[in-house]
Amino acid sequence: MVLNYIWIAFFLIAFVVALGETIFMGNYGIWTTIMNATFASAAQAFQISIGLTGILSLWMGLMKIGERGGVIRFFGRVISPLFTRLFPGIPKDHPAMGAIFMNISANMLGLDNAATPLGLKAMKELQSLNDKKDTATNAMLMFLILNASGLCLIPIGVMMYRAQCGAANPTDVFIPILIATFVATLVGIIILCLKQHINLLDKVLLSWIVGMVVVIGAIVWYLSSLPQAKLQSYSSFAANFLLFTVIIGFLVAGVRKHVNVYEAFIEGAKDGFKTAVMIIPYLVAILVAIAMFRASGAMTILVNWIAEGVNAMGFNSDWVGALPTALMKPLSGSGSRGMMVDVMNTFGADSFVARVSACMQGSTDTTFYILAVYFGSVGIKKTRYAVPYALVCDVVGSITAVIVAYFFFK
Repeated sequence: MVLNYIWIAFFLIAFVVALGETIFMGNYGIWTTIMNATFASAAQAFQISIGLTGILSLWMGLMKIGERGGVIRFFGRVISPLFTRLFPGIPKDHPAMGAIFMNISANMLGLDNAATPLGLKAMKELQSLNDKKDTATNAMLMFLILNASGLCLIPIGVMMYRAQCGAANPTDVFIPILIATFVATLVGIIILCLKQHINLLDKVLLSWIVGMVVVIGAIVWYLSSLPQAKLQSYSSFAANFLLFTVIIGFLVAGVRKHVNVYEAFIEGAKDGFKTAVMIIPYLVAILVAIAMFRASGAMTILVNWIAEGVNAMGFNSDWVGALPTALMKPLSGSGSRGMMVDVMNTFGADSFVARVSACMQGSTDTTFYILAVYFGSVGIKKTRYAVPYALVCDVVGSITAVIVAYFFFK
């Protein structure tokens, strides 16, 4: 229901802004710009879905091998002490536990292409436990918030774009991003636990949270001690090595359990193809609304108002130029990346505002894309409080990104 209102609001705001441009500025061409953006974004949504077909088929095929080989159940047992607290509605040995773990692990490694099919697999397993097939369960909401908060240990994509735009030190945003995304995820876990009446003082849950804080601190300390030249290559090697190790592990587990791995792969790949086709309407709906909002100039107006407000309160507004990245991030991953690249091209890759933009880009994930694709893949229409709580993580991540950027780069 919330997505419905937001979707309508995008169209109405875009129409009002464009009408104002026509009446007061005599800009009759804005309607052509908006309609062109609409057609282009609809085509882009289809292209994204088709592009996902191969990736989904690959990973859902591998997941089927892992499931039959017992790998998913093994991972579920490993993280069951934590996840049985965060997901009390999921049976301990249910395949959903392993799928959730694999998805979150892929996100933490910055492996977006792997995380999406793993997340769709997790949603399918969660839906099998859902008595009300059109309504999101508490477990689904916790899973979606964990995804939206976007905890990422290795932001390879952001560092790659900075390198392409000529940054002298493409990896200098690594630690700020790690801090920002961890804070967003921690806040997401806390507010969901409070909302769902999960005991935060439970010894197991508390020890996991403290342990994660210690582990993140240790990773930050170690990586900050590496020479800048080696940081990006080490991060890229670790991510891809672990990913390939997972693939080999699935195959070995399948052979060990005497699974016909080829047939299992084909069966899972068929599900991946069906899922890719199913999400096309949801992607078209959300990307067209975003394109109209952006093409109408509503985004520019909003940013200018915020800058004036920040200045009026006496605060430094050097970061406001990066705000389009933060505003676009919950709406469109490609859109926010485009905003980040535009900031780097306009102000320079090593400018303060470009570094803030990079930190914002890496602080959280694409909330509305995740909600549209994940909920759409299993036919969820009633998303309950998923949107406001996910947006809280987005806001916290962006604010933390600004604060950390001032600490590191000002």
